[in-house]
Amino acid sequence: MIRVLLAAALACLVAMPAAAECYADYKAKQDNPLRLHYGVAQVSACNKKGARAELAPRLAAQGWKLLNIVSTFGPEGLNERRSSAGDYFLRY
Repeated sequence: MIRVLLAAALACLVAMPAAAECYADYKAKQDNPLRLHYGVAQVSACNKKGARAELAPRLAAQGWKLLNIVSTFGPEGLNERRSSAGDYFLRY
């Protein structure tokens, strides 16, 4: 019985797809002097709340305050955002 359960568990693990790539585009700011930027970052959570929790500390470590997560998306949305994000494309 244990062998059957282990075999079933192993089959399920092998059949599971790899974790999907997920990205968020966001807006951030610095004060004194005021600076704003739009960027794209890779995140592990594919929802706005999870992306915010993950990205806010990364930006804060570099003196930026996260204003908002615009959206989350997969790798298919990277090329259309690359030029808009400029230097902040996959920087954080």
